[in-house]
Amino acid sequence: MNGDRPVGELLREWRHRRKLSQLDLAIRADVSARHVSFVETGRTIPSRSMVLHLAEQLDIPLRERNRVLIAAGHAPEFRRRDWTDPALRRARDAVQRVLHLHEPYPALAVDQRWNLVQANDCVGVFFDGVDPELLEPPINMMRLGLHPGGFASRLRNLDQVRNFLLPRLARQVTATGDPELAALHEELRSYGTPGGADSDPAEITLPIRLRHRDAELSFFSTITTFGAAFDITLDEVAVEAYFPADDETATYLRELVTSVR
Repeated sequence: MNGDRPVGELLREWRHRRKLSQLDLAIRADVSARHVSFVETGRTIPSRSMVLHLAEQLDIPLRERNRVLIAAGHAPEFRRRDWTDPALRRARDAVQRVLHLHEPYPALAVDQRWNLVQANDCVGVFFDGVDPELLEPPINMMRLGLHPGGFASRLRNLDQVRNFLLPRLARQVTATGDPELAALHEELRSYGTPGGADSDPAEITLPIRLRHRDAELSFFSTITTFGAAFDITLDEVAVEAYFPADDETATYLRELVTSVR
């Protein structure tokens, strides 16, 4: 999306992404359908507060809300800073505490495009033996997981993981309209497309079965995000924590950390 496009065109595109009619949006926003139509056709230039209100109802990402504001002739609302910016030190420290407290199990933080921004010492079980080029910053965790030179060759259930990750990334592309995510999705599809290996109905979450040295480890993961973030960077950061799915994995990881220390 480009900020020099008319605000009505941008809002209409986001409404279509969310599969809403003008009436649906009007009901959500508690405005008339006529007003929504006038905004989308350019007959009415929405106020700053109305742009933000409509953007909230459309669940537009903060990064894109700035572009819609600019298109309507208003100043951007949300700041975007590098993750290493001193102003985000408290946020970084909070994330690091979460990662550290999760040891001896792997945990990491990624940005919107799945680039690694922080990790605990236990993520080495994923990094061992991967192509050194894939560990050059920025390290993209999606690429690391599905690239033949990443840890894909050590995944015992690669097809199942691929079946989960590629549709998930496709939904993220649709939700955000991010062209870099779209390019990443196309790249990852070139390494193999979903097929076969449906999820086991007995599983309550996606298992990740990974060979590490002479052991087979089994994980499931959870994702945590900042609530009510008013900064683009914080809004896009997610913490992914990996938990052992069986006692053998838990024991192996505890012993691995002890042997390293």
